[in-house]
Parts: sequence; structure tokens; C-alpha cells
Amino acid sequence: MTSERPGFLAKVIAASIRNRVLILLFGLLLAGAGIWSLFTTPVDAIPDLSDAQVIVYTEYKGQSPRTLEDQVTYPLTTALVSVPGAKTVRGYSFFGYSLVYILFEDGIDPYWARSRVAELLNSAQKRLPSGVTPTLGPDGSGVGWVFEYALVSEKLSLQELRSLQDWYLKYGLASVEGVAEVASVGGYVKQYQVQVDPSRLRSFGVSLSDIEMAIRRANADAGGEVLEMGEAEYMVRGQGLLRGLDDLRKVPVKYDPASGIAVTLGELSDLTEGPEMRRGLAELDGKGEVAGGVVVMRQGGNALQVIERVKKKIEELRAGLPEDVRIVPVYDRSGLILRAVDNLRGKLIEEMLVVALVCGLFLFHARSALVAVFTLPVAILMAFLVMRLQGLHADIMSLGGIAIAIGAMVDGAVILIENLHKHLEKEAEKPQESRRNHWDVVIEAASEVGPALFWSLLVITVSFLPVFVLGDQEGKLFKPLAFTKTWSMAASAILAVTVVPILLGYFVRGGIRSEERNPINRLLKKIYRPVVESSLRRPWQWIAFAVALIAITAIPFKKLGTEFMPPLFEGDILYMPTTLPGVSVAKAKELLQKTDHILKTFPEVEQVFGKIGRAETATDPAGLDMMETTVRLKPEKEWRTGMTVEKLVAEMDAALRLPGLTNAWTLPIKNRIDMLSTGIKTPVGVKISGPNLDTLARIGREVETALRHVPGTSSAFAERPLGGNYLDVRVDRDRAARYGLNVDDGLYVISTAVGGMPITTTIEGLERYSVNLRYNRELRDDLPALRRVAVPRPGGGEIPLEEVADIQISRGPMVIRSEGTRPNSWVFIDLSTSDLGGYVKQARIALTETVRLPQGYTLTFSGQYEYLERAQKKLWLVIPMTLLIIVILLYLNTRSLARTAIVLCAVPFSLVGAIWLLHLLGYNLSLAAWLGMIALAGLDAETGVVMLLYLDRAVESFAVSGRLRGITDLKDAIRHGAVQRVRPKIMTACVILAGLVPILWSHGTGSDVMKRIAAPMVGGVVTSVLIELAVYPALYLLWQRRKFSVS
Repeated sequence: MTSERPGFLAKVIAASIRNRVLILLFGLLLAGAGIWSLFTTPVDAIPDLSDAQVIVYTEYKGQSPRTLEDQVTYPLTTALVSVPGAKTVRGYSFFGYSLVYILFEDGIDPYWARSRVAELLNSAQKRLPSGVTPTLGPDGSGVGWVFEYALVSEKLSLQELRSLQDWYLKYGLASVEGVAEVASVGGYVKQYQVQVDPSRLRSFGVSLSDIEMAIRRANADAGGEVLEMGEAEYMVRGQGLLRGLDDLRKVPVKYDPASGIAVTLGELSDLTEGPEMRRGLAELDGKGEVAGGVVVMRQGGNALQVIERVKKKIEELRAGLPEDVRIVPVYDRSGLILRAVDNLRGKLIEEMLVVALVCGLFLFHARSALVAVFTLPVAILMAFLVMRLQGLHADIMSLGGIAIAIGAMVDGAVILIENLHKHLEKEAEKPQESRRNHWDVVIEAASEVGPALFWSLLVITVSFLPVFVLGDQEGKLFKPLAFTKTWSMAASAILAVTVVPILLGYFVRGGIRSEERNPINRLLKKIYRPVVESSLRRPWQWIAFAVALIAITAIPFKKLGTEFMPPLFEGDILYMPTTLPGVSVAKAKELLQKTDHILKTFPEVEQVFGKIGRAETATDPAGLDMMETTVRLKPEKEWRTGMTVEKLVAEMDAALRLPGLTNAWTLPIKNRIDMLSTGIKTPVGVKISGPNLDTLARIGREVETALRHVPGTSSAFAERPLGGNYLDVRVDRDRAARYGLNVDDGLYVISTAVGGMPITTTIEGLERYSVNLRYNRELRDDLPALRRVAVPRPGGGEIPLEEVADIQISRGPMVIRSEGTRPNSWVFIDLSTSDLGGYVKQARIALTETVRLPQGYTLTFSGQYEYLERAQKKLWLVIPMTLLIIVILLYLNTRSLARTAIVLCAVPFSLVGAIWLLHLLGYNLSLAAWLGMIALAGLDAETGVVMLLYLDRAVESFAVSGRLRGITDLKDAIRHGAVQRVRPKIMTACVILAGLVPILWSHGTGSDVMKRIAAPMVGGVVTSVLIELAVYPALYLLWQRRKFSVS
């Protein structure tokens, strides 16, 4: 060890003890600030993993997906693909609207991104059809669906409930701080429908355009400036807005001057209140349709606070609702947040108690154990202070970083206490007059091991720095954990050389029992002494044994599967089956109600809320072929005996094997993240890219067929890009010209008389409803009726549509997806295995053998596998960087390559236990497991430093006293340093394990992720310490005896 660094740290320890009152006051100040941070840090379930996104929403009512793709989506995506910082531009062309998602690189400010997209939209506007205006979607997070509710009433209709949602609740909740948007879903939107019979119009000599113009002219207000009368000013207003069916009936359409009679709209048409065409509906508990809303949180918002404000606002708004109307929460993320945070907080307390127990058992001194445990809350509070200043949320990952560090955080204090115990025992053996001042003993004891401990804790601290290289979802997920672990360990390292020595001086004074009086310590020495004797007699055999153990570990390593992350059970399940395209709204409703009813029959299910199609928000790219059913479960204590989430999902899946449905199961938050980041709702997806939809459909079917036979496939469903039903009306230009008609004349009849044209909007207080004009249903609801639709001729008279147009049924796209401006077809694959990497490896082989891609077409695997592949590439950088940082710090501490190499032997020793325990527990090699191994590398360095420290101290003591004269004396010194100091070595390992083992037996929200991090650390620490205890004496002997051979 160098003289410079330890000397500096020894001075820090001595200065802290001499200025102990000032240091303690400063520590209390930091603890107070940490308590403030503890209560003010924002709380969430998991970090926001969504990318900075901007959504462009464009309505083009009545137009097909093909028209939207050609005239809207493609022009927009080609313009927006050049936005600075954009990594993905994904387009969706649905019936009547287009969505373009622009996902940005990490670090891009979302509001800067919105401004740049808005600039490009201004220039792209001129490439769009007249009257089509793209708008920016809400500035909501990709996981911003934090609260959903349904409106239930026994008396009111779905139309009335939807009006309450649209014009009362929606805007009331949208005003809540942190809410980006409140989207309506389900029910019927009220519309005034003007339905005409062309024969009646002909009898009155009225055309569709006459009616359209009359309605427009009948709905207006006017202003007449002001008048002054009687020294007062009166604002002049002309009132003529339509306010309901009565006003519409009185609209004059044609006036006969001869008779002086006006023909009104009521005489020419059937006027009714009806629903607008809808592209989504909602259902509750299998009992029937409901209307509802989705609260979308603003980016960067505090989810728990936003939900609490929304609930408070709902209580305020409830007073304005009819007595019969109930607001039923159907998704509430606050429950998940509170469960997750409470689970982790409980684990932190449990770990601290276990650590205190371990310290008490080994030291047999309550005040000493108290000092060790004291460092935990102070270091945690210091970490919370930095979290608060840094803007991190308290969630599963950030609290998990503290949880996995607890054992290591107390290591420094444990070693300092144990060393002071040794010094006080020696001091007590001296005569009273020869004993030194208590604080001098404390300074000597702390300075002896403090610097090495500081460096070992520093190694653990900085070993996680390479994690900050991770980006995208994996970076957002684990950086909070890396931050909090780093700050916690940094705080404990600082405390170890400042506050802990002071507390030792105050609390550890007398009543120290001899190490030999502790039965645990006597047992440890009794067991360990023959191991050391054997290691020193046969060093090469022990080293060969260790190498063999490492080599054998290759067997379980090869059997480990790979996955991106284990599932984070959220308390709710999301059932997301896909229907065949072209399904009608009526059939979709039937399927939704049937599946909801089946799900509600399971005893573990509390509530079922189903949605098919989209909510009225740009954040929902769902078509009528996509169902989303949120299944809220009862507390696990109310489940059937032996039931697990996996078994429950398997039973539900078996019960829902319905014709026309392809099942997929996921979790609400996870689904939002996956749908935003990759567009794929299943663990694995295949994206096929190419110019022609027919070819994409064919390749998709081939991929689906091939993957259904791959082991591990639960379901495979290829989109049917051409699965929609179309009724094509093609105006024949030659035939139309013979009647003096242009193409637009025929198209006008199609869009207005058949499709229905929104002509104007009524203003009724705070509510707004559209007025729609079209032919009566019986004149447009089948093919023969459509052929007879009358087209007005320029010179008067009418002709049937079939005279100027060809009308036929065809197949076409229900939705067109594109990525990077190229059309895509996607295959969704749900798995019965969690080994993503192994599955994709087999799937690639199957596709290579069966699918041939034409020129210009590409095929890529996506979904969670996309995250896994990206993370694995980053790990090839992160793991070597971690090892390099550890090597550098160890060398700076020891200034010896040999010592550094001996300490690093702990790393392969630890891999033995890490990999075997992962294998025995049935865990895959996920990113969480790899992070556990990265953390393990830092712990290995610490345990190795402690082992080497006591061997060095023993040999140095023998040398100073003149007892180191040959190989025999060297062995005695090693034996003394190993056996007599076995207590601190085992204590170090036991304290680390005491902080980690409670995580392994945890069962609650977030536990699945934390177990994967803790498992390799637990297994690795056990084998690392056991092999180090056996092999380090042998390695040290082989290294040191060369000096005697040379001499």
C-alpha cells in the first residue's frame, strides 16, 4: 500500500476525531436535509421508460387507409424523418385518421422536439389535401395512462353518459395540474342526423347541395357593433345559431314566390338524434357497454400526486352529476405505486434489522452493533438528498439500488469496529499506567484499516459507473438504481473515515468481550484452521481445485436462457387478443362482452374493463381489430390455494380459445412502453418491410406458419394488410362525360349521400354537436341500393350511380403501418417460454429454412427482443469497463500488480456461485442478472482487499518483530493472519448476505426484478468468500516465498 494515500486518509480520520463535535453537527445537518428529501421526493412504481415522443394526429374523415397513407401519412413521414435527433418515425394510416409517432434519442428535451416537429409541419402542410390540418398530440408520457374510469347508470343512455364525459368530466379533469389530456372512450357521441329521400327531393325540385347550403346559412350569429341609447352603450348581436332538432326542422330550404310558401327541412327529411360513427367502444364486467375516460399524465409528472389530484377533482365534480351516475375507477396506478414503494421500504427495514442481528452475534456488544447499524439510515438519508437534488423518483429501481447496497454499506463500520475491539483487548491487557488515551487508540485502530476500507468501498461505489453507458429503455430502467447505489456507497465510504470513528470513540469504550469468549468465533477458527493448514501444505492442489470449479461452471452457464427483463407484476393483467381484420363494430362488441364475461367468472378477478378500437386520443394507435382488457385482480390472499399469476393466465388463456381471436397477455405499463418503443405488443415480433402490401401479406403468412411450429410459441398472428372489406366506386370518366358529369360530381354523392357529411355544429350551452346529412339507410345499406343512388345532372334530372360508375366489393388494408417511410407488416408472437434469446435463435433457423424474401424486402425481430439485443451489445462495453475501473482503483490503492491480481482472483471465484444459483433458481440471464454480476465485481474487490489486508498486516508484524526468517515463519505469519482474523472476513461476507438474502425471499411488487439482481450477488459472495478463505493463503504463500528463494 502506498504511503501517500493512506497517510492522507489517516489524517482525515485524525482530523475528524479532533473536530468531532463539528463533524457530528454537520452530519446531523445532512441527516435533517435527508429527512426532508425523504418526504418530498416524487414517488412512482417504475422509472418512465418511454422515449421522448411527439405524435402528429391528422383527421381526414371518411377516407380509407390507402388514401390516408398516400395523401397524408407518407407526405408527413417523409418530411418528419429529417427532424434532428429523431431515431424512429412510425406511421399508422387508419380509416379516417393518420398517426405519426416520432421517437427521439435519449437526452432530447420533449418540448424542444415538439417545437422542431411543429416547424416541419408548417412546410409539410402544403403537401396535404386541402382542408386537412395535422395537429400535435398531447405532451403526455408514453406510460402516461395513469387512471381510467367508467360511467355507469341504470337510467341514462350511453349517449347521455358520453355527453357527460365529453362536456363535463373531460374538461374538469383536464384542468388538473400534471394532466396532459383526458381522452373519452366508449358510449355514443350525439349527432343530429338529417336523412333524405332523393325521390322526395325530386318532387320538390331540391338537391342535396341546396339542403347543405340551407343548413349552413341557418346556423350563424352576427355582430352589429354598438349603439348608444340613453347615455348607455348596447352591444348589437344577431342570434341565429341552431340549438336542437326544433330549430333544424324550421330551416327553410326552398321558397315559392307564387304561393308564398317555404319548404322547410322538416318537410324534406327525417330528423333524428343518433350516434356518430365510432371506432371504439368500452365494456365493464361483461354486463354491457359503458362510457368512460382515460387520464393521460404530462411528461415528467409525479404519477402519485397527479392521481391523487384527479381523485380529489372527481369528488368535486361528482356533485354536478345526476344522482344515478357512478364513476367507477377501472385502472388506478396509485395502488401499484404504493405497493411497490411499501414493499421496498419494508425490505429496507428488514435488511437493517438482519444486519444489526448479524453484527450483534459476531461482536457480542450491543453498542458496537448500534454504531454499525447507525451508518445505514444516515447513508440512506444522504442518498435521498442527492436523489431529490438530482430529480430522481423513489421507485422500485431507485429504492432497489439502496436495498442491494445495504450489506456493503455497513462493511466499513464492521471492520472498523472489529479492529477497535482488537486494539481495546490488547490495551486492556496492559498495566493501568501504561494504557494510552482512549481517543489515541481509536485513531490508531481506525487509521490502520480505514484507508484500505475507504478504497474498497470506493471500488464498490464506482464499479457501477459503466452502467451509465446504457441508453434507451435499459438505461432509463437501471440508471436510477446505479445512481442510488453509487450515492449510498459513496456516503458510507465518507462516513467510514469521518463519522464512524467518532461514534466508535463515544460508544465502544468498555465491556469488550474477548474474541475467544464468543462461541461463534471459536467455532469459525476451529473449522478454518485445518483448511488453512491444508492450503499451506498443498497450495497447488487448492489452486487447481479452484480452477476446476470455475471450469465446471461452464455447464450451467450454457443452460441459462436469456431475456431482457423478468416481468414486473403490476397487480393487473392486460388481455390483448387480435381479431381478424374487417370485423364490424357490432361483432367487436359481441366478442368484447363475451371475453369480459368469461374473465369475470374467475374467482381471483375483481373487475374487468374491456376496450376495443381506440380511445379519442393520439396516444392510442388501436384499430377495431385490437382489444385491450384490463383485468384487475383481488389481493393474493384471496386467491385459490396454490394459484400463481402464471397458472391464472394459463387458465384464462385456455378458457378464451375463441374462433377468430389470437390471444396475447401482457401488463398495462409494459404494454404502453412496448407499443410506443417498438409498436409490438407481444414479447417478440417480426417486422417485414417492403413496398408492396400484397407481398408483405404473403411473407407475413409464411412467417406465421413457420413460427407456429417453433418450440416456445404460444401464439403467432400475422397482420392481414389486405384483410379489410372495401366497396369500391370507380367513376368511369368516359361514361360520366357523356352525361356532362365530372368525377367530382359522382364523388360528392358518395361522400355526402352515402358516407354522410358533417355540415355544421350546433352550440348548446357548453356542448357542441355535429349535423350530418345523408340518404336514408334503406337507400344505402346494400349493393343494389347503392347502384340506384341518384346523381344530379348539370342540366337537370338525375341518373343512377351505376350508369357512370363501376361498383364492386374488394379487399384492402384496414390499417397501413410504416416505419422509416417504408410500409410494414408485423407478426405478433406470444411465448410460453421466458428465454427470448434462445427462442429467437430457433426462430431464425426456422425462417431461414422456410421463408424466401424477394429483393427490396427485409425482416427483423422486434419487441422485447429488440431491447435484449441492444442491451447485450452494450454489455460487451460495460463489463470490460467495470473490470478496468476496478483494476485501476486497486492498483492505486496497492501500487502492486501482484496484489491487484490476487484481489481480482475473487471475480472468477464469485462467478461460480453466481451462475450456479441462477441456474438452480431457474432464472434467465436478464439485464437484471448482469447488473447483479457487475455489482458483485465490486463486492469481490472489497472482500479480496479485506482478506489481503490481514495477511499483509500479519506478515508485516512478524517482520517487524524479527520472526520472519524463512518459509516456515512465513507460513506461521499467513496462518496467524488467516485464522486469527477470520472473524472480520466472515463478518464482512455475512453482513453483505444479510442485506441481500431478504430480497431473495421477498414476494411483492418489484420482487421479481430485485431477485434477479440479488441472486448472482448472494451466490457469488458465498463462493467467493469460501474459495478466497481456502485459496488466498496458498496464493499469498506462492507469491511471498519467492523472496526467500531469491535471498
